[in-house]
Amino acid sequence: MAAVLNSVRAFFTPQTFHIDVETPADVVARETLLDRVMGPGRRRKSSEKLRAGRVPAEGLALVARDEDGHVIGTVRLWNVQAGVTREGRGVEALLLGPLAVDCAHEGKGIGSALMRAAITEAAQRGHGAVLLVGDAPYYERFGFQADLTQHLVMPGPFERGRFLALELKKGWLEGAAGMLVATGRKFS
Repeated sequence: MAAVLNSVRAFFTPQTFHIDVETPADVVARETLLDRVMGPGRRRKSSEKLRAGRVPAEGLALVARDEDGHVIGTVRLWNVQAGVTREGRGVEALLLGPLAVDCAHEGKGIGSALMRAAITEAAQRGHGAVLLVGDAPYYERFGFQADLTQHLVMPGPFERGRFLALELKKGWLEGAAGMLVATGRKFS
C-alpha cells in the first residue's frame, strides 16, 4: 500500500530534482546521506564486502540533486562475478547498492528515478545482469526476481528472499551458480 501511495504522491508532485553522474565533490555528501538513511550498521552488510576497496562500475555511480544542487539521493553499481556457468566460465554482472534517498525527500519518485536511470545506463553500457539485496516488493516493479539468484550466494549472511536479480540480456544468468566475487577496479 505504501508503494501505491508513494507512486500517487510522485505523480502529483512537481519534479524538483535531477539525476546526475556522481563527482568526487559528492563523496562527503553521499557518505553523510548514507550514514543518516541507513544507520551505523550499513558497513556490516554482506554487499559491503564486495564493495570494500573498489570503485563503482564505469559511469554507474549516480546521484539525485535538488534544485540547489545538493545530493538528495544516491545509487551505485559494482562489477562482480555472479558465480560460474556449467562450463566453468565466470558470469560478469553488476551489484546494485546502496540506493538511498534523503528522508526529507521521500515520496517524490527519486528512488524510482535513480533505479530507472541506473538500469538504463547499465543496459546501454552492455551489461548482462544486475543483482541486489533488498525489499522484493519495491524492486520487483523494476523486474527484479529472486528465482534468478537461486543458485548464487553472497559472501556472508544474507536473506535468500531479498537476493534479487534483473537480466538486462535474456538468459544471462541461466546456469550461473556459486559465490559472488568482486571484480571491479580497486582504489589506487
